[in-house]
Amino acid sequence: MLDSNKDSLKLEAMKRIVAMIARGKNASELFPAVVKNVACKNIEVKKLVYVYLVRYAEEQQDLALLSISTFQRGLKDPNQLIRASALRVLSSIRVTIIVPIMMLAIKEAASDMSPYVRKTAAHAIPKLYSLDPEQKDQLIEVIEKLLADKTTLVAGSVVMAFEEVCPERIDLIHKNYRKLCNLLIDVEEWGQVVIINMLTRYARTQFLNPNINESLLEEGGEKAFYGSEEDEEAKEENTEASTVAKRKPYVMDPDHRLLLRNTKPLLQSRNAAVVMAVAQLYFHLAPKAEVGVIAKALVRLMRSHSEVQYVVLQNVATMTIKRRGMFEPYLKSFYIRSTDPTQIKVLKLEVLTNLANETNISTILREFQTYIKSMDKDFVAATIQAIGRCATNIGEVRDTCLNGLVQLLSNRDELVVAESVVVIKKLLQMQPEQHSEIIKHMAKLTDNIQVPMARASILWLIGEYCEHVPKIAPDVLRKMAKTFTNEEDIVKLQIINLAAKLYLTNSKQTKLLTQYVLNLAKYDQNYDIRDRARFIRQLIVPMDKGGALNKYAKKLFLALKPAPVLESPFKDRDHFQLGSLSHLLNAKAGGYQELPDWPEVAPDPSVRNVEVKDSVIKLLERVTTLTSVPEWTKCSSRDKRKDKKVEKPFYSDSEGESGPTESADSGSDSVSGSESSSSSEDSGSGSETEDSEDDSDSDEEEEEEKKGRKKIVQRKMKTSASESAASEESGNEVKMQQKPKMGNRSKSDEESESESSESESDSEQESESETDVKTKKKVSASNPPSKQTKKTTVEKKEMSLLDLDDFESTTSHQVTPVNNVLSNSLVTDLEGLSLTDTMIPSATIASPSSVKMYELLHRIKGEGLAVEYCFSRQPFSFDKNMLAVQIQFSNNTTSEVKNLHVEEPKLQSGMRMKEFPEIDVLPPSGSATVVMGIDFCDSTQAANFQLCTHTRKFFVSIQPPVGELMTPIFMTENEFKKEQGKLMGMNEITEKLVLGEICQNDHAIVQRVTSAANISRVPCGSDKECRFAGKTVTSGSLVLVTVLTKEEGAAQLTINCEKMVIGTMLVKDILQALTQ
Repeated sequence: MLDSNKDSLKLEAMKRIVAMIARGKNASELFPAVVKNVACKNIEVKKLVYVYLVRYAEEQQDLALLSISTFQRGLKDPNQLIRASALRVLSSIRVTIIVPIMMLAIKEAASDMSPYVRKTAAHAIPKLYSLDPEQKDQLIEVIEKLLADKTTLVAGSVVMAFEEVCPERIDLIHKNYRKLCNLLIDVEEWGQVVIINMLTRYARTQFLNPNINESLLEEGGEKAFYGSEEDEEAKEENTEASTVAKRKPYVMDPDHRLLLRNTKPLLQSRNAAVVMAVAQLYFHLAPKAEVGVIAKALVRLMRSHSEVQYVVLQNVATMTIKRRGMFEPYLKSFYIRSTDPTQIKVLKLEVLTNLANETNISTILREFQTYIKSMDKDFVAATIQAIGRCATNIGEVRDTCLNGLVQLLSNRDELVVAESVVVIKKLLQMQPEQHSEIIKHMAKLTDNIQVPMARASILWLIGEYCEHVPKIAPDVLRKMAKTFTNEEDIVKLQIINLAAKLYLTNSKQTKLLTQYVLNLAKYDQNYDIRDRARFIRQLIVPMDKGGALNKYAKKLFLALKPAPVLESPFKDRDHFQLGSLSHLLNAKAGGYQELPDWPEVAPDPSVRNVEVKDSVIKLLERVTTLTSVPEWTKCSSRDKRKDKKVEKPFYSDSEGESGPTESADSGSDSVSGSESSSSSEDSGSGSETEDSEDDSDSDEEEEEEKKGRKKIVQRKMKTSASESAASEESGNEVKMQQKPKMGNRSKSDEESESESSESESDSEQESESETDVKTKKKVSASNPPSKQTKKTTVEKKEMSLLDLDDFESTTSHQVTPVNNVLSNSLVTDLEGLSLTDTMIPSATIASPSSVKMYELLHRIKGEGLAVEYCFSRQPFSFDKNMLAVQIQFSNNTTSEVKNLHVEEPKLQSGMRMKEFPEIDVLPPSGSATVVMGIDFCDSTQAANFQLCTHTRKFFVSIQPPVGELMTPIFMTENEFKKEQGKLMGMNEITEKLVLGEICQNDHAIVQRVTSAANISRVPCGSDKECRFAGKTVTSGSLVLVTVLTKEEGAAQLTINCEKMVIGTMLVKDILQALTQ
């Protein structure tokens, strides 16, 4: 079949071969037949051939080398999958002779247009490095280039390559640190794990210890205490204490905070490895007060598979030694189930023992009593040891535990009794005088217990405290002497020790017994026992020649022994990075990188600042020169725009009176202008955002200039074409937004005009500083509007006012109310024109909610057709589960655009779309507004479709912000509290924040929250609390938001939502709105 001329037969053959490989069968014999088809023109066959070659290229290197020219041609294939597969096969051939070819291929692939090919290049880097480490310098250059890539697909792979090749080169991470932090949420799961682990080590070298002040104070306190014994030491310690007191309070680096903030949402990841990676990052990097957030996420992983539980419990056991408090609320989650494997049971016991304190010890001991009845003997033994540790650590329950263990001595199970004996022996060392009865009771067990360790423990106790049981000890030695030859080695050694101790304390009764035991030991097969017998005989029964140590024999044998300290086996494991294989094994594994110590002085944070490249600035300048804009209207710096803001109130009076044309156009343009600058940042724009925070400011400024100039040209084009197109458009089904002629206006015209101008000024005030707002109010109060001024302004300075108004609207970053978007259609309606079904009803214009405009199609990409959209927050008439998406078309060309419609919607499962009616004709310089409905199925995934004209098709996507997936609902305060009580635990997310300067009152808070999410305010009796309620459009899941204000601008945001993903994303949006 592989030699056939038909591609269908070849494809079937390759499918069978790949299926064989998947089942684990060896298909290497077919390599010659398969490799011949690598040049096949059929893409599907070629893909499967490459899959086969990746598997067997390393085994059949000679045959693979024969086809290397074909692989090189594959690197130039137009299909990105073929290019990536060719590179993958090439890097799988482990022959040093092709290293230069591989290096060249990797360098070319690193510059490929496809992110998938660049990702494959990153995967090939470690393979080439392991084949030829001398290529390290060249590979580092490629890694540096790929680290600058802004695609989420590449980020995880290149960081993995960085970790394999040059983990010590942290200077490569500096410039990309903020970008990696911001991209983290969108990277694939295994890439997230690699990046988080790398950033953990990076942060330990670049930031200060957030808990340094606490540790210094503790050390200072201890030193001062011990230093009080001598005067000189006291002086030294006083100086140290004063330096601690003078130390500046710790202030967290903003980049340190950025890392913690951007990794926190990943605690809700479905991938256990991601959650574990974030947990170890917080444990190693976060302040003590913030580490607690990882407890709930780790407890959630306890419901996963036993393998995941094992790893998680290993790490939890380590955490509970230092941070016991954060897991105490989840004590019951560590209770043991009968279905748990033994290793899980033992780890849960370890955690319960670490969490034990005076308040919960009674509950834990009751659990332990139940566990002792288990049929799992290893588990029972571990439980008895856990009881012993609890008794050691908590003195109040020591007697209780000891009595319980003594009761276990009468258990039928020999292993339970034996383990109890061993633990009792350790506890009795703490207070032997008070427990002579227990020692007597244990002496009687020597006849029954056969476990060597238990017998040895009893004999050691009797020998150590033989003075407390003088009558019983000699009899025990007599019995042991009878069975000496049959005992285990560990028991024989303790019999010899017992004999020696009794000889020294009660030689009359035990002298002969001791000599008998020593004679038996003299001829024992084990040399340890023979040596011990010879040593003890010379020590306690000296010969005539020696005996120098005889007088010290009692001190040697009967010296007081310190009580053993029962410690957790996880005590010293935290020096390994949590979540690593080395931590799991408690031994350094191959490839493990040590977690660096915190620096004493923070390195320079400016190394992470990213400068805007000159090439980017020049490119933006070239784009802006495409439009003919007068020199006096250009504003290229932040200072000039500030000057314009100050001048704005002077023109605002005449602007408010310049007729419906100016107010309507300025309102609509202010929406597009203000949102165009932020469209690159918003999820609704359909484009990914990978820029770092430092880049965002400069990018916004340049984008604002470009958009502002674009709107000026559009305004001029609309003005020239408005009158000629008015008669043709009045009969269309979709009404075109035009400028009506200036003339006599009715009273209702003036009222609508004043409403639109007022709403416009409100939206501008939101974006300006408080001082600008005060200035504007003073000017507007001193200059009341007049009709004479209005007419003069329109006639003489119409062009200037339009340009200035349009220019200044680009500086607005805030959302614009709905009536500004619809002001054109409102004026048209008042002029006697009727609105169609696709327009939003005029009754909704007075809505206090606000909308944002997003760019759907740029006029350059659309060849003169510009398309913007917004979520109008109005019910969609065809389907209540759909969001109403208002789309605005603008024709910036000199020719008509015909047959505007939607084709080939590509939606995720569950999503639906109701297309807008086809627009027959869009005249030159004309605009049209339509409404379409999309059911996003309560997700922020994009709706992809084709926007078609009579000549072209454009691929576009609409992606909703999470706040637009909701609809407001009315609730009373009691209903709110009742529903909130049902949505606690995992359904509740709480964040602390500091309110921005313009969010210091209830009105501003309400405005910011309702702009971020389509929810309504709930009545509340408290002045310091704002409540909001809504529900998701598709499923109707409740979304409850509470903002609790505190002193000095601090606040607490709480969101209760059945859908945790929506709640997490909404928290981020509202936090951003309130802290700006």
